[in-house]
Amino acid sequence: MTRLEVPVQLRWSDMDAYQHVNNVEMLRLLEEARIEAFWSHPVAPDGSRVESAFPTAVIDAGPGAEVSTLVARQEIEYLKPLGYRRTPVIVEMWLGHLGGASLDVCYEVRDAGEVGPKRVIYARALTTLVLVDNATGSPRRIDPEHREAWSEFLEEPVMIRRRR
Repeated sequence: MTRLEVPVQLRWSDMDAYQHVNNVEMLRLLEEARIEAFWSHPVAPDGSRVESAFPTAVIDAGPGAEVSTLVARQEIEYLKPLGYRRTPVIVEMWLGHLGGASLDVCYEVRDAGEVGPKRVIYARALTTLVLVDNATGSPRRIDPEHREAWSEFLEEPVMIRRRR
């Protein structure tokens, strides 16, 4: 089981009147982690490319990119209020499904350094992304390069409590 751990710094503006990270801002934290983990860094003005720390960062999101991603679905379960702190939270990610043109990114938001059953998880979430061909606007199949980079991170999807 291989998961990505992306540290994300909280911002003062993430807090709401209840003194914890607002529900909408939590989705922004997930987005920041997802972009860091899956999108390649843009080319610098001198033509160089900064390498990502993540082997999964293979989507080119720069100007003129052939493929973009659209969020098709998001689901989040808030487990505990996340108060502001100056140390980053860890967004732990893996893939719960790797389809033809879509993938499910699974998340758990927790404090750094915590492992095992006593760790505090603030939120669990799932985002379904669809790869889209920018020229046609149609879904685009996941190519072998992306599939190879992502397969190592494929495991059971996140368990989110369902209402009956």
